[in-house]
Amino acid sequence: MRPPPSDDGDEPDVITFGIAALDARLTEAEVHYPTDTETLVRELGDPEVPYDANGSSVRLSEALEETHIERFETEQELLNALHPVFEQYRERSAGGILAQLRGLLPF
Repeated sequence: MRPPPSDDGDEPDVITFGIAALDARLTEAEVHYPTDTETLVRELGDPEVPYDANGSSVRLSEALEETHIERFETEQELLNALHPVFEQYRERSAGGILAQLRGLLPF
């Protein structure tokens, strides 16, 4: 997601979250496949992965547990398994904020 441009004309920083944020970490760590969840967590250091533009995050180990998959043959298989997990977190986060806003309104 790209934030709005600043008044001084500088290009804004790009905010990455979800699969894009995890993909960058996987590339930096040079993970080799096939791999399992334990190895992934150990090699990456169980990072907090942001799942929305607000900076909300979840530990990689927690997201991997929700896939109910122990072994990944390819990076694409890993990312495909985690995509719906990050989407669920994002939806829960958005629902929580909307619910809070509705609670503040008098009608």
